Amino acid sequence: MPKSDLRLDILGTSISISADEDAAYLEGLLGRFRAAIDNTQKSTGLKDPLKIAILTGFLLCDEVQKIKQQAEVRGEHEDRETEQLTLNLIARLDEALENKSLR
Repeated sequence: MPKSDLRLDILGTSISISADEDAAYLEGLLGRFRAAIDNTQKSTGLKDPLKIAILTGFLLCDEVQKIKQQAEVRGEHEDRETEQLTLNLIARLDEALENKSLR
């Protein structure tokens, strides 16, 4: 995939980045980041760009961590469910084989 360039003009600073992602994806990410910054500013009343950036980054990391933990819990639940289904299937096969050998 070709690299995409994106210019970030946020919190009084400007940075250009190049990434191995689609330009539309990067623009979407930038929109989400801007929304997170706006939310941080509104909920805290902070005006210092550095503090806003740090707190926003922390809040986004918190969000990612919670999503990761939820996915792990779902995965563990699915693993237990798969194991139970497998054990039930084995028990049914054992029963069917026993019934066939008794005939």
